Amino acid sequence: MKAAVLRAFNQPLAIEEVEVPEPHAGEVLVKVVATGVCHSDLHVIKGDIQVPLPVVLGHEGAGIVEKVGPGVTTVSPGDHVVLAVLPSCGQCAPCVGGRPYICERSWPVIFSGTMMDGTRRLRNREGEELSHLFAQSSFAEYAVVTERSAVPIRKEAPLEKMAVLGCGATTGIGAVLNTARVEAGTRVAVVGCGGVGLSVILGAKLAGALQIIGVDISKRKLRIAQDFGATHTIDSSREDLVQRVQELTEGGADYVFECVGHPDLMSQSFDATRAGGKTVIVGAAPMGAKVSVDALSLLMEKTLVGTPAGSLRPAIDIPRYVNLYLEGKLELDRLVTCTYPLEKINEAFGAMQRGEVARSVIVYA
Repeated sequence: MKAAVLRAFNQPLAIEEVEVPEPHAGEVLVKVVATGVCHSDLHVIKGDIQVPLPVVLGHEGAGIVEKVGPGVTTVSPGDHVVLAVLPSCGQCAPCVGGRPYICERSWPVIFSGTMMDGTRRLRNREGEELSHLFAQSSFAEYAVVTERSAVPIRKEAPLEKMAVLGCGATTGIGAVLNTARVEAGTRVAVVGCGGVGLSVILGAKLAGALQIIGVDISKRKLRIAQDFGATHTIDSSREDLVQRVQELTEGGADYVFECVGHPDLMSQSFDATRAGGKTVIVGAAPMGAKVSVDALSLLMEKTLVGTPAGSLRPAIDIPRYVNLYLEGKLELDRLVTCTYPLEKINEAFGAMQRGEVARSVIVYA
């Protein structure tokens, strides 16, 4: 099969021939139809997220079940599935408590380049071992994932649109509905209006927010944010983010979502949150980055919280979002603005870095 391989940080991906992996017990082999292009992959390319090289990237896949390993009961060959970004064991305290997105076993696996059982399944034609990413590696024609990561969806949903529910769209929507639990009639600010930020805006609309403020330094992205439902926009290259949010909301937003992954913007987002409000960190900062906030303002019952993949419960949330899409309530068609073949994956990352697309998807013939 063809796969996109990263061999050195800050270098283009190489399209290489890789052996099709076999599913072990509790795993599923999926013929990948589409994979979203996400900033988390870019963080790996830049070395901001360290995983052992060489590695097959991709963590936002959707496809059709090809084969199942022993013990798999929730999916069968021919099922359409979305591949959830975060694997989970189903046995640790967070998993048992309904919070698989902070699975105690999965986070070490994500950065070790292995599957959940600690093995690597990917090899090229010369027998060289390749690392996995998020125990998925779906920038490839086939991907092997754990059963819990392969979420069956309705077949009438187009897989090239549903791929973004594996990570990006789900992260933004879930940050609103699951993590923050935004209430109707409240005021929301979204810092960073890329694909994830636009998904936050979609989630805020679903939640019935009264005011949705999009913040970015790109005029183009701010125009798109308005098209997606932002009631106000702030060009933070020209205006003070904190001051302007406070002016528009008469004291600060009830919820502020930082979708860039920059520590300074995280601090500013917290400052733009009103007393009793909640700041949600959606963007991934480089490993080791620190965030500084005014400690005294914490006494005003302000909350600072992060969200891994929008507090995703795959078996619950992904089918729910698919249903919302099919009911015409979740505008994923507008979010996916461009598709590329695997051979042009570096062009797709370039377009994302330049802010030319809301969300792009790799599609496989």
